[in-house]
Amino acid sequence: MLTTLQTSYSDTRAADLAWTLGREPLPALAVLDLELAAAKVQLRLLGASHQVLLEEEGRTCSETVACLPGSSTPLPLGVAESVGDWDYEFAARVETLSPGSFAGRAQELLALVADHPHGLAGTFPGSPYAFTAMLAQRTGGEVRWRTWHAYPQEGQLVVTRTRVGARIPAGVS
Repeated sequence: MLTTLQTSYSDTRAADLAWTLGREPLPALAVLDLELAAAKVQLRLLGASHQVLLEEEGRTCSETVACLPGSSTPLPLGVAESVGDWDYEFAARVETLSPGSFAGRAQELLALVADHPHGLAGTFPGSPYAFTAMLAQRTGGEVRWRTWHAYPQEGQLVVTRTRVGARIPAGVS
Protein backbone atom coordinates (compact mmCIF):
# COMPACT_ATOMS: atom_id res chain seq x y z
CA MET A 1 0.00 0.00 0.00
CA LEU A 2 1.32 3.40 -1.00
CA THR A 3 -0.03 6.55 0.61
CA THR A 4 0.82 10.24 0.68
CA LEU A 5 1.45 11.27 4.26
CA GLN A 6 -0.61 14.31 5.21
CA THR A 7 2.23 16.19 6.82
CA SER A 8 5.00 18.39 5.51
CA TYR A 9 8.42 16.90 4.98
CA SER A 10 10.85 18.44 7.43
CA ASP A 11 14.61 18.39 7.07
CA THR A 12 15.24 15.53 9.44
CA ARG A 13 18.53 13.72 9.08
CA ALA A 14 19.40 10.05 8.95
CA ALA A 15 21.81 10.65 11.83
CA ASP A 16 18.88 11.75 14.04
CA LEU A 17 17.16 8.34 13.96
CA ALA A 18 17.14 6.40 17.21
CA TRP A 19 16.01 2.83 17.98
CA THR A 20 13.91 1.73 20.95
CA LEU A 21 12.33 -1.55 21.94
CA GLY A 22 9.15 -1.81 24.02
CA ARG A 23 7.76 1.70 23.43
CA GLU A 24 4.01 2.26 23.65
CA PRO A 25 2.19 2.94 20.34
CA LEU A 26 2.89 6.45 19.04
CA PRO A 27 0.51 8.53 16.90
CA ALA A 28 0.71 7.19 13.35
CA LEU A 29 0.13 8.85 9.98
CA ALA A 30 -0.61 5.51 8.27
CA VAL A 31 -1.21 1.97 9.58
CA LEU A 32 -1.37 -1.47 7.98
CA ASP A 33 -2.74 -4.37 10.07
CA LEU A 34 -1.55 -7.82 9.01
CA GLU A 35 -2.19 -11.38 10.13
CA LEU A 36 0.78 -13.59 9.35
CA ALA A 37 -0.29 -17.06 10.48
CA ALA A 38 -0.86 -16.69 14.26
CA ALA A 39 0.99 -13.37 14.43
CA LYS A 40 -0.71 -9.99 14.35
CA VAL A 41 1.61 -7.33 12.96
CA GLN A 42 0.87 -3.63 12.77
CA LEU A 43 3.10 -1.56 10.51
CA ARG A 44 2.95 2.11 11.53
CA LEU A 45 4.38 5.10 9.67
CA LEU A 46 5.24 7.94 12.03
CA GLY A 47 6.42 10.34 9.36
CA ALA A 48 10.12 9.87 8.63
CA SER A 49 10.12 6.98 11.06
CA HIS A 50 8.38 3.71 11.82
CA GLN A 51 6.94 1.54 14.53
CA VAL A 52 6.12 -2.17 14.33
CA LEU A 53 3.83 -3.83 16.86
CA LEU A 54 3.90 -7.64 16.98
CA GLU A 55 1.56 -9.85 18.97
CA GLU A 56 1.44 -13.63 19.00
CA GLU A 57 0.04 -16.04 21.58
CA GLY A 58 -0.20 -13.32 24.22
CA ARG A 59 3.39 -12.13 23.65
CA THR A 60 4.15 -8.65 22.37
CA CYS A 61 7.07 -6.80 20.85
CA SER A 62 7.28 -3.15 19.85
CA GLU A 63 10.10 -1.68 17.72
CA THR A 64 10.42 2.05 17.06
CA VAL A 65 12.93 3.75 14.80
CA ALA A 66 12.30 7.47 14.96
CA CYS A 67 13.73 10.92 15.52
CA LEU A 68 12.74 11.02 19.17
CA PRO A 69 12.90 14.32 21.08
CA GLY A 70 15.60 14.22 23.73
CA SER A 71 17.19 11.03 22.42
CA SER A 72 20.90 11.19 21.80
CA THR A 73 21.42 7.46 21.24
CA PRO A 74 22.42 6.84 17.62
CA LEU A 75 20.81 4.11 15.55
CA PRO A 76 22.72 0.90 16.34
CA LEU A 77 24.28 -1.19 13.58
CA GLY A 78 22.99 -4.33 15.26
CA VAL A 79 21.08 -5.54 18.32
CA ALA A 80 20.33 -9.04 19.58
CA GLU A 81 18.08 -9.29 22.64
CA SER A 82 15.64 -11.59 24.35
CA VAL A 83 12.07 -10.30 24.44
CA GLY A 84 10.16 -12.68 26.68
CA ASP A 85 10.69 -16.07 25.08
CA TRP A 86 11.49 -14.55 21.68
CA ASP A 87 14.86 -13.84 20.14
CA TYR A 88 14.93 -10.39 18.59
CA GLU A 89 17.57 -9.29 16.07
CA PHE A 90 17.83 -5.84 14.49
CA ALA A 91 20.34 -4.50 11.98
CA ALA A 92 20.66 -1.09 10.33
CA ARG A 93 22.86 0.50 7.72
CA VAL A 94 23.02 3.85 5.96
CA GLU A 95 23.51 3.93 2.19
CA THR A 96 24.83 7.16 0.69
CA LEU A 97 23.93 7.46 -2.99
CA SER A 98 24.48 9.92 -5.84
CA PRO A 99 21.35 11.91 -6.83
CA GLY A 100 20.73 9.70 -9.90
CA SER A 101 21.26 6.47 -7.99
CA PHE A 102 19.09 7.72 -5.14
CA ALA A 103 16.17 8.47 -7.49
CA GLY A 104 16.43 5.04 -9.13
CA ARG A 105 16.64 3.20 -5.82
CA ALA A 106 13.69 5.20 -4.44
CA GLN A 107 11.52 4.31 -7.46
CA GLU A 108 12.51 0.63 -7.18
CA LEU A 109 11.69 0.43 -3.46
CA LEU A 110 8.40 2.30 -3.72
CA ALA A 111 7.27 0.01 -6.57
CA LEU A 112 8.25 -3.10 -4.58
CA VAL A 113 6.40 -2.06 -1.43
CA ALA A 114 3.35 -0.42 -3.07
CA ASP A 115 2.33 -3.65 -4.82
CA HIS A 116 3.13 -6.03 -1.96
CA PRO A 117 0.21 -7.26 0.20
CA HIS A 118 2.37 -6.91 3.34
CA GLY A 119 3.92 -3.57 2.41
CA LEU A 120 3.27 -0.01 3.53
CA ALA A 121 4.97 3.09 2.13
CA GLY A 122 4.33 6.76 2.71
CA THR A 123 5.64 9.61 0.60
CA PHE A 124 5.75 13.25 1.62
CA PRO A 125 4.13 16.08 -0.37
CA GLY A 126 6.65 18.14 -2.29
CA SER A 127 9.47 15.59 -2.43
CA PRO A 128 8.79 12.42 -4.48
CA TYR A 129 11.80 10.61 -3.07
CA ALA A 130 11.19 11.46 0.59
CA PHE A 131 9.51 8.35 1.96
CA THR A 132 9.36 5.67 4.61
CA ALA A 133 8.57 2.11 3.50
CA MET A 134 8.02 -1.16 5.36
CA LEU A 135 7.61 -4.78 4.32
CA ALA A 136 6.73 -7.71 6.63
CA GLN A 137 6.76 -11.48 6.13
CA ARG A 138 6.45 -14.73 8.01
CA THR A 139 9.11 -17.37 7.42
CA GLY A 140 8.51 -20.55 9.39
CA GLY A 141 8.36 -19.63 13.06
CA GLU A 142 9.81 -16.15 12.51
CA VAL A 143 8.32 -12.78 11.69
CA ARG A 144 10.62 -10.49 9.75
CA TRP A 145 10.37 -6.95 8.50
CA ARG A 146 12.50 -4.54 6.52
CA THR A 147 12.25 -0.78 6.43
CA TRP A 148 13.65 2.04 4.32
CA HIS A 149 13.84 5.69 5.43
CA ALA A 150 14.77 8.08 2.61
CA TYR A 151 16.54 11.40 3.09
CA PRO A 152 16.92 12.83 -0.43
CA GLN A 153 18.43 16.11 0.76
CA GLU A 154 21.39 14.06 2.10
CA GLY A 155 21.30 11.33 -0.54
CA GLN A 156 20.95 8.82 2.29
CA LEU A 157 18.77 5.77 2.70
CA VAL A 158 18.53 4.12 6.12
CA VAL A 159 17.82 0.40 5.71
CA THR A 160 16.78 -1.80 8.64
CA ARG A 161 15.94 -5.47 8.99
CA THR A 162 14.42 -7.25 11.97
CA ARG A 163 13.84 -10.88 12.86
CA VAL A 164 11.71 -12.08 15.78
CA GLY A 165 11.41 -15.80 16.50
CA ALA A 166 10.89 -18.26 19.32
CA ARG A 167 13.99 -18.86 21.38
CA ILE A 168 15.36 -22.38 21.15
CA PRO A 169 16.40 -23.61 24.61
CA ALA A 170 20.07 -24.52 25.06
CA GLY A 171 20.80 -28.11 24.13
CA VAL A 172 17.86 -28.41 21.73
CA SER A 173 18.70 -28.68 18.06
